[in-house]
Amino acid sequence: MEHKRILIMGATGSIGRQTLDVIENYPDQLQVVGLAANSNWELLAQQARQFAVSTVALADEQAARLLADAAPQLQVYSGDEGLQEIVRELEPDLLVAAISGLAGLPPIMTALEQRCEMALANKEPLVAAGQLVTTAASRAGVRLLPIDSEISAVFQCLRGEQTEDVEKILLTASGGPFADYTKAQLAEVTAKQALDHPTWQMGPKVTIDSATLMNKGFEIFEMKWMFGLEFEQIEVVIHHQSIVHSLVQLCDGNVLAQLGRPDMRLPIQYALLYPDRMPNQFDRLDLADIGSLTFAAPDPDKFPCLRLAREAGRSGQSYPTVLNAADEVAVAWFLQEKIDFMDIPRLIEQALEEHEPFSVNNLSDVTTADQWTRDYLGQIAADRR
Repeated sequence: MEHKRILIMGATGSIGRQTLDVIENYPDQLQVVGLAANSNWELLAQQARQFAVSTVALADEQAARLLADAAPQLQVYSGDEGLQEIVRELEPDLLVAAISGLAGLPPIMTALEQRCEMALANKEPLVAAGQLVTTAASRAGVRLLPIDSEISAVFQCLRGEQTEDVEKILLTASGGPFADYTKAQLAEVTAKQALDHPTWQMGPKVTIDSATLMNKGFEIFEMKWMFGLEFEQIEVVIHHQSIVHSLVQLCDGNVLAQLGRPDMRLPIQYALLYPDRMPNQFDRLDLADIGSLTFAAPDPDKFPCLRLAREAGRSGQSYPTVLNAADEVAVAWFLQEKIDFMDIPRLIEQALEEHEPFSVNNLSDVTTADQWTRDYLGQIAADRR
């Protein structure tokens, strides 16, 4: 059996590290041929040594120079262009796309041009450019494999089912750390509190998105583009235990669910080894120990990011790109303690209201909408000083 040759984008992040944990368990099936990250060159160097990788890339050019000096035996690509060059050079069988933000979009498109299979972990490319990504994948005859636990759940439930038989998706959300807070309490939330997620260990951006429920808004986009659904077919339900990762209601009324422990290695393994299932030593689900599973509707008044995501999705054109960029900027400002927690949806809504939409037909259009948003919010920040 030939190894599946894998390039990991975002290798030093939470998903990247867990991906390497999974790969280590299957040396006869999986081989890491390349690693890419933003700026953590020291950890990237350790990973390269551990997995005998000779080709790496760093988006941060200064970090790339430091790595090249420290490890001259490595082929080091640098900058945004370097993230695309390493894809062209290695021609992997599978790209694990786990770079946060839109930085991962160009290498994803490059990989699809090379007919490389894709395991998607970061949501932003499908939010900001879902039509471009799925069209490129269809044109190349390439499968998009979800790593997000909720999207993987639906992918697994639909194995052997017809998409046209789907009545609706029940997309579960943990609710984040503030599900029971009042609006007054939400106004006082600090970045430290928001980073303390009750269930999952994630990077800071996605953890804040989970707290605002924008993470679920982004996953609505993923569901739509991955499975060819309408926004109206996707319903969000709060499920604090994070055991039921999502459900599919079919046209005959039957509901299929995928359950599992809140462990990202499970959907990662499913994506890496697809279509095969392989045994592992991960802890097993014990329903008797959990005791009960609860579900509730989200409160749109306390968590307006869900509404904003739906509205941007339905409006289409460049609105989803603006949604994504505005959220990225607002979350960064909140983490820097420049704005309050409830300012995040306010700034996103303000950007969406002021934006003059246009069609998104290529990467240049995505860049234009993204830059407009950053310039617009930058001016707001300047006016506040």
